[in-house]
Amino acid sequence: MKELTKKTVKRPNLAVEIAGIQLRNPVMPASGTFGYGEEYAPFLDLEKIGAIVTKGLSLKPKAGNPTPRIAETISGMLNAIGLQNVGIDAFIKYKMPFLRTVNTPVIANFFGNTLEEYGEVARRLNDIPEIAAAELNISCPNVKQGGIVFGTDPRAASEVVALVRKHLQKPLIVKLTPNVTDITVVARAVEEAGADAISCINTITGMSVDIHTRKPRIANRTGGLSGPAIRPIAVRMVHQVVQTVTVPVIGIGGIVRPMDALEFLIVGAKAVQVGTANFVDPTSMMTIIEGIEEFCIDEGIEDIHQLIGSLKL
Repeated sequence: MKELTKKTVKRPNLAVEIAGIQLRNPVMPASGTFGYGEEYAPFLDLEKIGAIVTKGLSLKPKAGNPTPRIAETISGMLNAIGLQNVGIDAFIKYKMPFLRTVNTPVIANFFGNTLEEYGEVARRLNDIPEIAAAELNISCPNVKQGGIVFGTDPRAASEVVALVRKHLQKPLIVKLTPNVTDITVVARAVEEAGADAISCINTITGMSVDIHTRKPRIANRTGGLSGPAIRPIAVRMVHQVVQTVTVPVIGIGGIVRPMDALEFLIVGAKAVQVGTANFVDPTSMMTIIEGIEEFCIDEGIEDIHQLIGSLKL
């Protein structure tokens, strides 16, 4: 494409709204791949991305799983970090001061191992004015009910969303696990329970073995597969969820290039999250945002909403 200047080309409008939150563009990091925001400040301008999504927060600090807990795979990565984080109190005391200085919406991802923990973290997040929204991770086991993962059972998912809704007046985004038979059933359940938006997908459970040691490559044995390898699955699931719910959907899964993000937007996602690519290239989100803008210019698209949901069947 020939070099374009602001004088000769009208820049497309990339702004979108998710559950009442105004984003300057539809690109944000996926939780767990961007720290608490400050870690990436030396590499890109945080006021040029759509939102900052924090590492998942729990009621108490969490050390995570034993190492090794990351393994590279063909076109992807396995991880079993174990949701390591500083805990909600330390987040408020040590991480929020920096986030308050950035003019970009902050979405706090959070989780719990019991309904009570989910509710308490939600209550504390609700008291932080600078948090624009909360993203609920339901890919966690309910330790009080035999370890069943909240997000794999529509009734359990509905229950935790309904409880969090009672404690949270801020917009609530629910992040869905792909490790289910039919993701639309869970999507419908969390929407009915009070979700204002849905993000999908989380990682897909996988395993890798070192053929020389004959041991799993990560200490946890299994981990979450992310990266380009899962993108076609993620695009399919986002398409299904968009057809099922009326709330906005945020697409996640293997986005590395601008064209990857565009796939999710075309099938109906209103925004996207970039995850594994941040480890490979800390500036990847900027490349994706610029690529989306260039694509819109080339295609004569003046507003990103002309592209969102434009899939032809």
